[in-house]
Amino acid sequence: MSQPDRPQPTALPSVAARVLAFVVILAAGAAGGFIGFAFVDLQCDGDCGAATGLGALVGAVLFAGGTAVVAVLTLRAMGEWRTIQERSRAAERASRRPPRVR
Repeated sequence: MSQPDRPQPTALPSVAARVLAFVVILAAGAAGGFIGFAFVDLQCDGDCGAATGLGALVGAVLFAGGTAVVAVLTLRAMGEWRTIQERSRAAERASRRPPRVR
């Protein structure tokens, strides 16, 4: 007899993990924007609207981009870890099964 169809393990992270990663990326972008703004604002005298805006934009993009890279790598590692655990559980279940008599 054949085994009942079991769903294949997936490396896709949970929805909560993806939402958390998205929120963290947004927060890092906001922090980078504030830091970029402050960095340029401290060094500039007079009317520096364009320069501080550009500093905020560059800071936000760099921080959000860096955090996105770390978040994607973390989510992939979580998914791979879950797949490895499922495979080891399946192998353990298979080893506990009594041998088939023909």
